[in-house]
Amino acid sequence: MKNNYSRKKKDHCVSSDIKSSSFLFRFPRVLSVTSGKGGVGKTSFTLNLAFALTRLGQKVLVLDGNLGLGNIDVLLGLTPKFTIEDFFCHGKSFQEILLQDPNGISIIPAGSGIPELVTLTDDQKISLLNELDVITVKTNFMLIDTAPGISSNVLYFNMVAQESIVVVTPEPTSTANAIVLIRILSRKHRKKHFDILVNLAANENEARELFKKIILTTDRFLGNLSIGYLGFVPFDNKMSVALRSQKLVLKAYPESSSSKSIRELAKTILERPVLNKDRGSLHFFRRQFYFNHVSAQFNS
Repeated sequence: MKNNYSRKKKDHCVSSDIKSSSFLFRFPRVLSVTSGKGGVGKTSFTLNLAFALTRLGQKVLVLDGNLGLGNIDVLLGLTPKFTIEDFFCHGKSFQEILLQDPNGISIIPAGSGIPELVTLTDDQKISLLNELDVITVKTNFMLIDTAPGISSNVLYFNMVAQESIVVVTPEPTSTANAIVLIRILSRKHRKKHFDILVNLAANENEARELFKKIILTTDRFLGNLSIGYLGFVPFDNKMSVALRSQKLVLKAYPESSSSKSIRELAKTILERPVLNKDRGSLHFFRRQFYFNHVSAQFNS
């Protein structure tokens, strides 16, 4: 893929000024798609889910939450003029950064090779939430594709979300690291509900057995959590072919097993009640985060 956009590494990124946000009349559903480790197919699932939701009449915004090492634009074969680096370091608004995918998905692309964005400051987090308030006025769903692991940004984006989808595969390390992520979010950040999405499963029996193992472990060691089985996406060679071609499997191979599964998952998400409707909204989280931030500065 030809890339005319040169992403330059910056030695220092100055925190953006805290911007005011306009009053909103409605808020999007905010879902994080997250994982304990990389290589589980999280980003490809996020993009295909976004496409499936657009086909169901929803306006979808995808935020590449791997801020310093983004890859959503690469998977789609797109070349962004600006990225989130330009918001934090060069004063661009999200409206200027916003990338419109031909599939109907709006994307906020992340930077590439920007270590300063791996851990956002409190001021940067507030600026990000304020800007998201503005950009999501006409959005039904915002999907946050987090980085893998348990970094500060990963935990932050999972707390912003009303619903957190934890992607796991049958690989033992994937399951173990997912449980670690759930443990940290539940114990240190009081997040109590998670949805498990099993990717690359041989069949539904394997997916459900894996889910049972996660439930047994979390019930034993983490106590009173609400962990739901969202579903599974089967191992499908068509997904790999689509990825290598920088295409969405739902568009390139709509009748493949993975495409059918993701379409059903999109319907399930769209039709089910919204959990933590108020507490998980960007508006509520922004107010709470801003209050805690100001209080900490006042008491320091």
